[in-house]
Amino acid sequence: MKIGVLALQGDFAEHIAILQRIGAQAREVRLPAHLDGLDGLIIPGGESTTIGKLAMDFGLMEPLRAFGQEHAIWGTCAGAIFLSKDARRQQPLLELMDITVERNAFGRQVDSFEIDLEVPALRQVDPRQNPYHAIFIRAPLIESVSGSAEVLASLPDGRVVAARQGKWLATSFHPELTADDRFHRYFLALAGSNGKQ
Repeated sequence: MKIGVLALQGDFAEHIAILQRIGAQAREVRLPAHLDGLDGLIIPGGESTTIGKLAMDFGLMEPLRAFGQEHAIWGTCAGAIFLSKDARRQQPLLELMDITVERNAFGRQVDSFEIDLEVPALRQVDPRQNPYHAIFIRAPLIESVSGSAEVLASLPDGRVVAARQGKWLATSFHPELTADDRFHRYFLALAGSNGKQ
């Protein structure tokens, strides 16, 4: 399995380390040609407007959209914003996933938090029913899910923090900052099935 990690800005190195640990080939993606031969792509956390601006500067917007029509893409934190159809402000977005995202919904860096989440979908890769310990840093909120998109995880108050639409995955939190690799294994399963499950 060959997975790319968009390496324009943000915490791409942490994703690459986990991918390699679980046996996937990982490649940094900075140019359209770097998408060739990949089974899936992770868009990491960082700053969504910066990621979008750099993607435009490097001629990546249309190649990323085209890649997403055929392959799995996972956006974490800022990556989830970049993957969404609506971020309630003007900024470059891939506009692939039928989700509306509110940026910095939980406040500033000082308001970062951690919480255990129930994520039933992860039982596809690990039958244990352990909660998933999620780390939120200047996190967005998935304000609404529409079309064929589905909710994967919510906070106790019902606010959505993970969603899937076919082969696309969005998480408000940072799975690359934990030792728990279940979300990465779940994404590999999506990429391997091309989302048809």
